[in-house]
Amino acid sequence: MLSIVIPLFNESESLRPLHAEIDAASHAGNFAVEIVFVDDGSTDGCWNIIQELAQADSRVSGIRFRRNFGKAAALSAGMQAARGETILMMDADLQDDPAEIPRFLEQLAAGWDVVNGWKRRRLDPWHKVYPSRVFNLMVSRLTGVNLHDHNCGIKMFRREVAGEIRLYGELHRFIPVLAAARGFRVTELEVNHRSRQFGHSKYGIRRFLRGFLDLLTVKFLTAFGQRPQHVLGGFGLFFFALGGLGLTYLACAWLAMNLIPLGFVKTPIGGRPMLIYSVASLLLGGQLLSLGFLAELIVANASPSREAYSIAGRCGNAN
Repeated sequence: MLSIVIPLFNESESLRPLHAEIDAASHAGNFAVEIVFVDDGSTDGCWNIIQELAQADSRVSGIRFRRNFGKAAALSAGMQAARGETILMMDADLQDDPAEIPRFLEQLAAGWDVVNGWKRRRLDPWHKVYPSRVFNLMVSRLTGVNLHDHNCGIKMFRREVAGEIRLYGELHRFIPVLAAARGFRVTELEVNHRSRQFGHSKYGIRRFLRGFLDLLTVKFLTAFGQRPQHVLGGFGLFFFALGGLGLTYLACAWLAMNLIPLGFVKTPIGGRPMLIYSVASLLLGGQLLSLGFLAELIVANASPSREAYSIAGRCGNAN
């Protein structure tokens, strides 16, 4: 069974048409489906419509948040409630086309674990399209997961993926990156993108600044989550060595000025900016090394919510 998880916030006008399109796609593709609507604190009557749909269609279920907690929280709650072996996440604004679902299923059947949508022809304003392209390029270069549209709202993945990634903050846009870091196979599929019919976009300019900070977080978690000292200690050793070299040079200069008579005026060591910079670099290096050791202690002694590895299968007596 395919579980479709749909997070929503004030999308009441879109819910009934979206349900009708999913119903038509499931009958045309002949696949079983359940629809999990997650109302992320809507104030426009979305919950009433979800209840009506659930009463009329046993495949529909709903989750309602007490307030707006964000898309990542809504997706996480929906994935926990999903019963299918395959999970599809899509937006409720009708920009994602349910008719694409059979093509996503074909990609999973071909052996992929995560299929990410790619809105090649995007029907959004230019001030959203071009910054998004720059952001996607940055994500691909920094993480090594080369996709054209990391933040596409429609994604399909196996249930094992949902069980091994943790979504919080705004990390939902990095599901392919988080999955690839666990060893899952990721691909993308060009999809039909439709213009928004109702309501307005929930994202503003602040989204891109937060996205860049989240990108740095994801890079750190995926590359150094189990070995934080490798990055913190690396920077620490660099600054520690830089400060040590600076102080060594100043010590040699002081000896040269005070022990070897050269017959010209010398600048006192205490008045040189290099002394301040060297001491500051030495202290910064020591702090980074200390933070790295503390992070290693936390990683080593904290009770992990998941293992540091991902198992693809077992055989024999390996239970």
